[in-house]
Amino acid sequence: MTHQRLYINIDHVATLRQARRVSYPDPVMAARVCEDAGADGITAHLREDRRHIQDADVVALASQARTPFNLEMACTEEMTRLAERLRPHQVTLVPERREEVTTEGGLDLRHEPERLADTVRRLRRAGIRTSLFIDPDRAQVELARQLAVEAIELHTGTYCAHPDDPQTLRALQEAATLAAGLGLAVHAGHGLTVFNVAAVAAIPECEELNIGHAIIARAIFDGLSEAVRDMRAAMDRARAR
Repeated sequence: MTHQRLYINIDHVATLRQARRVSYPDPVMAARVCEDAGADGITAHLREDRRHIQDADVVALASQARTPFNLEMACTEEMTRLAERLRPHQVTLVPERREEVTTEGGLDLRHEPERLADTVRRLRRAGIRTSLFIDPDRAQVELARQLAVEAIELHTGTYCAHPDDPQTLRALQEAATLAAGLGLAVHAGHGLTVFNVAAVAAIPECEELNIGHAIIARAIFDGLSEAVRDMRAAMDRARAR
């Protein structure tokens, strides 16, 4: 299999910083450690309520990340204008609700399709690769293709919550096969750890994994470099089988 990219989501470095509203730990410094440890890219989600990543973090990452920077954002005018100005390598459009602790599912592409289509067109004009974070659902994959994005990111949360239910993995596998057949690049993420990543990493069509919370949590005990290397090794073992 081809090399599978590992993007590290560094949101929760900012969560720790914002608990005291001080200047440390710095997400940009965390990004450099991840890159040195083998990360293929950096992901950060600028939420509308600014609960962790801040505007200044995104500005710094867009200019200082040494690997491709993936900006996760809601499909809003404010965020679209920011992306047009900063021009990250990739934007992943995600759903967002103020009351949720973390993203609870994929975008429903049936909701406000005109807004989505307009945002995708604007990002394309700005030269930004666009991905849609969606559930592993046939209808959603087909709608993503109609929106002419380059990629989708499959929400792995249901699989991670129920890894012993074969249908949760089957849904990811079938969605990945369908998407690749339609010409879409396939990414995946949400809730992945070194203990459950292998089955997802082994999906042949899956080119990229976005993983954050588990790596930052493990870093408390083992260090950030070691946490990134362990995830990279778990992914590579799965691809080599």
